[in-house]
Amino acid sequence: MTTHVPPSPSAGPRVAVIGAGIVGSCIALALRKRGAQVTLIDREGPASGCSYGNSGAISVSSVAPLAMPGILASVPKMLIDPESPLHLRAAYLPAAASWLTRFVLSATPARVERAAAALAALHAGAIDKHRALAQEVGVPELFLQRGHLHLYTDAAALDDDAQAWRLRERFGFRYEVLDRAGIEALEPHVAARYRAGVMLADHATILNPARYTQAIATAFAQRGGTLLRDEIERLQRSGDQWSLQGVSQRYSFDHVVVAAGAWSRALLSPLGVSLALESQRGYHVQFTGAHDVVSRTVVLTDRKIFVTPMEDGLRVGGTVEIAGLRRPPDPARAAILERIARETFRGLDDRPVTTWMGHRPCMPDSVPVIGAAPGQRGLWLAVGHGHLGLTDSVNTAELIADALLGA
Repeated sequence: MTTHVPPSPSAGPRVAVIGAGIVGSCIALALRKRGAQVTLIDREGPASGCSYGNSGAISVSSVAPLAMPGILASVPKMLIDPESPLHLRAAYLPAAASWLTRFVLSATPARVERAAAALAALHAGAIDKHRALAQEVGVPELFLQRGHLHLYTDAAALDDDAQAWRLRERFGFRYEVLDRAGIEALEPHVAARYRAGVMLADHATILNPARYTQAIATAFAQRGGTLLRDEIERLQRSGDQWSLQGVSQRYSFDHVVVAAGAWSRALLSPLGVSLALESQRGYHVQFTGAHDVVSRTVVLTDRKIFVTPMEDGLRVGGTVEIAGLRRPPDPARAAILERIARETFRGLDDRPVTTWMGHRPCMPDSVPVIGAAPGQRGLWLAVGHGHLGLTDSVNTAELIADALLGA
């Protein structure tokens, strides 16, 4: 379906944004608000990928990259333990070897520090910007600011994670350490297994990431943008224009922004634009109802699981599975999440669940690629946000709009 309002006679450059997830939708809206003629293209429509199934956390303090010093020692467990929070399918190891090597090499202290600085800069102001955007696109009820509670089995486990918390402190994030009584005062349904906690009081959550993304795309269309459902198979520079080949139609634009998530590499590689991009396959289970189980985002740090209240249930998501784009979802990964949730929270015994799997686009150092594609005039990249696409969508959109329109 195509939604289109004719542009004004003084319209700006013609821009295609490929990918209508939260990042692409925010970029399209930002460009349209500044006068560009924008077409937002997605093969399935807005919020059909990770922007449908993510955990909704606006996690501005997540400055520690996935690869931290000592990650090499975890690789055997990633291969052997099917319940490892970061799991690498042995059959996919040859395909992932190059990315995995870069991933391990990015875990030096100096590279971690650089990545953390880049992420902190990209996160800046995201909470206030999402609050304003939710109001602007007509869904202020989806913005919840009750903080994020990180749970640890005991004080020793919290000490083991001290490096990540020191990183947060260095970038200005403040938090409160809680004992068991402090945890129970905030979230009384948490099992006794968790004896220590850390509360980031200013953090926020989007209560329905799919509806939020769809509202942004709708606001874009209402401002005169075009929503187009098609699968772009090839990009080609032709004179001063970019030619986009869809399934049955060809399009022409002055600029192209690639925000196609884990599928971006297939579009860019034929152009000589090489990205060390890999899919972090993430899962969620959602318990129908269960609105009173938690009142904010809760992170089970030992399991790398986010538990978040949603409009229509309790969402339990997380883990990282490296297995590529083609392998079907593994029901066992979702079953692990369901079992852990039922063991950890009272009130879930009789709740039915639905499951989901999506592909988070991840760079080895966890830092997304945002800006002009080298040597490709008029081609722009907004790729590799990992599990922070929601958090960084508004700031990414501002960066792309500034650069593309010459601000």
